[in-house]
Amino acid sequence: MSKSARLKKTYTFLKDFFHLSINYIIEDFLKEMIHLGIKIITDSGSDLPIEIINKYNIELVPLIVTYDDNKYLDRKTIKAKEIFDGMREGKVYKTAQVPPATFEELFTQYAQKGEECIYIAFSSELSGTYQSSKMIKEKILKEYPDFKLDIINSKCASLGFGLVVYQAALMVEAGKSREEIVEKVKFYAEHMEHIFTVDDLEYLFRGGRVSKTAAFIGGLLNIKPLLDVEDGKLIPIEKIRGRKKVMKRILEIMEERGDNLENQLIGISHGDDLEAALKVKEMIKNEFGSKKFIVNSIGSAIGAHSGPGTLAIFFLNKLV
Repeated sequence: MSKSARLKKTYTFLKDFFHLSINYIIEDFLKEMIHLGIKIITDSGSDLPIEIINKYNIELVPLIVTYDDNKYLDRKTIKAKEIFDGMREGKVYKTAQVPPATFEELFTQYAQKGEECIYIAFSSELSGTYQSSKMIKEKILKEYPDFKLDIINSKCASLGFGLVVYQAALMVEAGKSREEIVEKVKFYAEHMEHIFTVDDLEYLFRGGRVSKTAAFIGGLLNIKPLLDVEDGKLIPIEKIRGRKKVMKRILEIMEERGDNLENQLIGISHGDDLEAALKVKEMIKNEFGSKKFIVNSIGSAIGAHSGPGTLAIFFLNKLV
């Protein structure tokens, strides 16, 4: 190769390299500016995949899981797999809300930076986290009266809660205003359906959700309860014998309640049972033509009550 040809090749390479580098720098800068505009905060009860948390720069505040007087941070110092394995061995875990001091430190940090924030909280009927965050907000505003912080009670749980948070993150990336995001988040939260089933009533008994007699009889008869979330509360709706019948009934409820399921983003969370989650995903695809899904494990905080083998489906009963 001649010297002029080598110089030309080097020039072309450098030109293309710097062109791409500048494009990436600009793209990263713009993304960072968007993220700095409005900060989405949520807690670990949302059960969103870590890839989404990282991609959209969502602030994730951990709920507390305790065992033998030891405190763990959900998704940080304890993982769901450890919880489910422990429950299979007979261990009983307890959970607690996000400590007020955690909110005070976090909100103060964003108030000092002058960032606008939206905190979307785990259902107030299932955790005291929402009330704690409201209390701390009032305290922070006394020192930083210009701090713009919206706190929304999602009245949702697990990945149903997560889908609401995800929509908020998408709107931030699209450059929507705080008012628009808050309005849309409230709509999604109000119309989010949750259909849960647990594999063993024993776990609900340990968590104080059912009586010992109900758990014992349910185990003998292979009863799988169906539950949903109504106005933020976990409500049993049906008792069905056998896993196959439960999964069939889940699809029937989706058809009864869902709106345009073909074009929805469907959430599926599971208690260390990815095989069942993928199976119900295929059933939903075949039945309704749904194309978009988020599938993830239930986190430690919710899993500590529902137990391994839990399966939950989330969808909207009304589209925008």
